[in-house]
Amino acid sequence: MGQHAHPTVTPLAISVLALLEERPMHPYEMYQLLIARHEDLLVKVRPGSLYHTVARLAVQELVRSEGVDREGNRPERTTYRITESGREALRSRIAELLRSPAREFPVFPVALAEAHNLPRPDVVALLRERVQKLSEDLAEVAMMCRWAGEHSVPRRFWIVLPYLQATVTAEIAWVENLISELDSDELEWEEFDPVTGARITPDHHHPWATDGHAEPPPVPRRSTKTGASSP
Repeated sequence: MGQHAHPTVTPLAISVLALLEERPMHPYEMYQLLIARHEDLLVKVRPGSLYHTVARLAVQELVRSEGVDREGNRPERTTYRITESGREALRSRIAELLRSPAREFPVFPVALAEAHNLPRPDVVALLRERVQKLSEDLAEVAMMCRWAGEHSVPRRFWIVLPYLQATVTAEIAWVENLISELDSDELEWEEFDPVTGARITPDHHHPWATDGHAEPPPVPRRSTKTGASSP
């Protein structure tokens, strides 16, 4: 496969290769299809990044150019076809992602981990806003599920939608429970001056650390074990 023995197949590259597995097409058609199929819910899709991805796949010999065409005064468009190496890379990457949970580092858990830096009322208000937005997302996914069912779209093409429904539903339930704990004072919280916003909790030392504990915290299996020995 040329000089790229182990090509990097990004999420957008997966989408591109999967489209070309259907039939040859040019990048603008790929973009139109991804948007029409709402795959921008799964992958960040921008025309520039898509064209860059196609060019990189061509260098990696995972796709190849089939020729250039022009319609009227429109710019020339290069049509691409997936190669056998591209097909192998696509299937291998899908299998890898299905098999092993990836460390994706979503940003919401970061905000949760540091939410104690905000006053309780602010956190409650912000989480309520999040629930409202998640509920709107959930309604949109449910609408797409209904449309797919009513139009007899084979389920293998939209099994991701029930997955999205389940994950968003679970997050809404979890966040609503957290709001309830904060509202009822069941969850202890740091205190802040209501006028200045300054923290007034006397001890801000983070207890989740090895110092002061007879036994260190457990190290998750997929954690970056910098400076720590494997369990």
